Amino acid sequence: MAQILIVDDSPTEIYAVRSVLEKLGHIIEIAENGEDGISKAKELKPDLILMDVVMPGMNGFQATRKISKDPEVAEIPIIMITSKDQETDRVWGLRQGAKAYLTKPVAEDELVEKVNSVLGA
Repeated sequence: MAQILIVDDSPTEIYAVRSVLEKLGHIIEIAENGEDGISKAKELKPDLILMDVVMPGMNGFQATRKISKDPEVAEIPIIMITSKDQETDRVWGLRQGAKAYLTKPVAEDELVEKVNSVLGA
């Protein structure tokens, strides 16, 4: 199964997403902000990153852009999972390098489908 890095500052969101993905056998790592997400992406080289947008310090758009432009980790796919539900936010997230954009609260089946799709499962 895949190693997945969840970058989110909400313990509730982390718990919800982690429980769904661990049931499928994925290994979950956590980063609580954008800066930590970037350093853990470089350290762990996960198969997938799930990125929140609204976080203290560096937001998810900025972290996604930095990861997508860094040759060391640019190949890691990113799915944004955020409460920002405007079409302009979705377009901007995809433009920063995200492969998919989901809005919270994300349905379990939608999350599983997107993760499997991005991982090529």
